[in-house]
Formats: sequence, C-alpha cells, structure tokens
Amino acid sequence: MKKKLLLQMDCNPHASVFDAVVAHDAGVDVLLQQSGITPDDVRDQIYGLMFTRGGDDLKNSAAFIGGSDVATGEAMLKAATGSFFGNVRVSVMLDSNGCNTTAAAAVAKLCGNDGLKGKKCVVLAGTGPVGKRAAGLMALEGADVVLTSRRMDRVNEACTEVNERFNVTIQGAEVATEEQAAAALDGAYAVLCAGAAGIQLISKDLWANHPTLKRLGDINAVPPLGIEDTKAHFDGETMNDKIVFGALGIGNLKMKVHRECIKRLFASNDKVFDAEEVYAVAKEML
Repeated sequence: MKKKLLLQMDCNPHASVFDAVVAHDAGVDVLLQQSGITPDDVRDQIYGLMFTRGGDDLKNSAAFIGGSDVATGEAMLKAATGSFFGNVRVSVMLDSNGCNTTAAAAVAKLCGNDGLKGKKCVVLAGTGPVGKRAAGLMALEGADVVLTSRRMDRVNEACTEVNERFNVTIQGAEVATEEQAAAALDGAYAVLCAGAAGIQLISKDLWANHPTLKRLGDINAVPPLGIEDTKAHFDGETMNDKIVFGALGIGNLKMKVHRECIKRLFASNDKVFDAEEVYAVAKEML
C-alpha cells in the first residue's frame, strides 16, 4: 500500500506550521509543503500528484490548500478541481486561515440538537472569512440571518458575496453602537461574534436578560472577549438561561474537524472539502 501523501499548498512565503502539525496528527505519512503558491501554479502541482500514481493508489495522494488569503485560496481550489480528468483526480481540502473549519465548528455548536430553521441568527462583525462562511452555513440551515459590520458598504459587499456563494438570501445591518447592536439582536435566537481579537461586541447588559437570545458563540480568545463576562473555554455553559460557547470551546471542535477531514481525504480520490462538506463533518462530530 502506498504511503499517504499530502501536498500542502500555501500562498504565504512560509507554509503554515499549524496546518503541518494537524496533517501529521491526522496520520499523513509524507507531507510536501509548497509555499508562495499562486492559482497559476496549482495545475502543475496537482498534475504531479495525479500522474505519479494510478488506479486505486490515487486515493493515497491528496491536496490541502491553506494560507492567510482566503480569496487566493478559493481561486487555488478552483484551479485544483479544474485540473482533474474524469476519474484521474485527487481529493482536496480548502481551509485558508482556518475559515472553513472554524465557521463549521461555530455553526454546529450554535445549531445543537434544536436546529436553526426559521430562527433569527446574527453574525456580529461578520465581514471576515469566518463570519461570511458562518452566515452562509446558518442560512443553509434555514435560519433568518443578519450579518453586521460597522460600515454599511462592507455589509452590502459581504451579503452579496454570501448570497451568491451559498445561493441563499441573508440580510445586513450596520452596527457601530450598543443601540444598533440591540436593534440587530431584536428577536434573535443565536448570535456569533466574529470580530477581531480583543474587541468586545456585546455587553452583559445587552445579552444577559435578552428575551429571545438562547445561544451565543464567540471566536475571539483574546481579552476583552467579544461577549462580556464570558470565558474563552466555555463549551456550552449555561448563563442566565443561555448556552454560551467561547473561542476555545469552538476551537476544540474545530481541531477535531480539521483532523477528521484530513483523514477522509484518503478514503477515496474524489473528495472536495469546502465549507459545506467541512460543516457536514462538524455536525457528525458533535
């Protein structure tokens, strides 16, 4: 049996050590790290995987696309899948900047056993890669999604991107003040704080006695946290009759999902793990 070989393509000058460690922990035998990769480079990299093994052995070669630039990662994934010839292909996963695994873990936690269908969900400071993917995944669950930012032009741009990428319809709102945050959360069942590290997005006064808010998530592990008076390690703790997930609680599932997706790349040679596929794995692992 051929060794499990993973090609790690990273758009940054140095390939991610984080992604390399996860690959080894997922059981990869040989890791080929390529840095500074552009979408134009991808085809020849994929050809190197596809044309050196054949038949059933192709499932033992796979590709992982990482790096800090998510837009470049998406273009690299498109180039990779466009390089395939029928059954002559390899499995591939996109997780630039951890966007897919983090969003998938966060939404799976917020979804829980009760689901999100028909419920209002708010993604605060959601114009980044994780926020946009989380909004899209919530909408695919049937939620009524509101994505926010401090600037309405960024909200509109992000909503258009999410709607086109996931074939859904989400709404946007400008939230730059506590009053605007309260308005956005009016009638909400769940909220995900997807802002930058060290920025509080919800005060305790706002969330603690909120009449409809039941599930809260925060991907910020750097104090001050996005949700005031919570802890990063919270993993479903109940406070004020609400279930709270902190960045480390979400991160624990994210790491499990990342490893599991890497393992599944080698089950066959036809897997493509983007946001939806990664999310399906996250829901299985709850």
